[in-house]
Amino acid sequence: MQLEMIWFFLWGLLWAIYFMTDGFDLGAGTLIPFLAKSEEDKRIILNTMGPVWDGNEVWLITAGGVTFAAFPRFYASLFSSLYLPLMIILFALILRGVSFEMRKKINNPSWRRIWDTTMFVGSFLPALFFGAVFATMFQGLSIDAAGIHRAPLSALCNVYVMLGAFFFLFLFLEHGALWITVKTEGELHRRAKKWASRLWSVQLIGILVFWGASWSSTDLFINYLDRPVLFLVPFMSLIGLIGTRIFLGKDWVWSAWLCSCLTIATATFFGLVGLYPRLLPSHLGRACDLTVFNASSSPLTLEIMLAVVLVFIPLVCAYQLWAYLLFKGPVTREQLSHEESY
Repeated sequence: MQLEMIWFFLWGLLWAIYFMTDGFDLGAGTLIPFLAKSEEDKRIILNTMGPVWDGNEVWLITAGGVTFAAFPRFYASLFSSLYLPLMIILFALILRGVSFEMRKKINNPSWRRIWDTTMFVGSFLPALFFGAVFATMFQGLSIDAAGIHRAPLSALCNVYVMLGAFFFLFLFLEHGALWITVKTEGELHRRAKKWASRLWSVQLIGILVFWGASWSSTDLFINYLDRPVLFLVPFMSLIGLIGTRIFLGKDWVWSAWLCSCLTIATATFFGLVGLYPRLLPSHLGRACDLTVFNASSSPLTLEIMLAVVLVFIPLVCAYQLWAYLLFKGPVTREQLSHEESY
């Protein structure tokens, strides 16, 4: 039982780390058409993401791999039920990765506009559909005892799922605007800071609306009411939001960005804490729920994976921290002349 609990926490932590890291890439990529007023602005924003975006997506591979290896029944049921939105995420991320490299291959405005469009689409769609997928997990699916979805895909298009989609989108947009604020100077910096301030208000409304919708449309709050100490999780989301606002006002932009990381991490765990011990609730009855106990791999598999994770995850974290510190300074116009720049 302890192994399954540990792996549930690690699984949630890996997704939270992915959303904290790649979330600002997705947000920044979506904001390029609104923040960039010139070709130079576009290149600066791309270069704020350039040194770290591919490393950030390693966490997606890790989180997806852990989902498959630790909870194979859950992985199979989730992907078969939500095949379309998950494939949209996959192909959008592929387009986004390609656009980083292809945009600079030909010095032609029409060519660059094509890849600017794929950058926007490849950033916007994953941000939106990740929210839809996780909101669907929080609400549950009509899966039977074999994990097969027994309802049309259209049944997933409801108000709660749409609210979850836009909630995640605005989390990432705020995170991206803060990242651009951190990594730029001059007029672009001021413009990004103004957008971050505006998006903060939308984010605050979004999180309150999503919590209210979760109360009325899901049973996530049962665990919270049974153990009131768990309300610390959503409380920390509010602390992160308030901290973001305060530090942004003082122009302590790194601190504001770190508070945004706290908001994203605790917003992710808000739903997961409410789900536990379930991974995917079933609308057809509790007996059909996929839980950490009936959907997990064998104890031996979980033990071997845990040994590997305890060794390699700290190494990956240390490497990524080093990369962020190495490129912590703002992107300047002079750096755009470097051959390796985007």
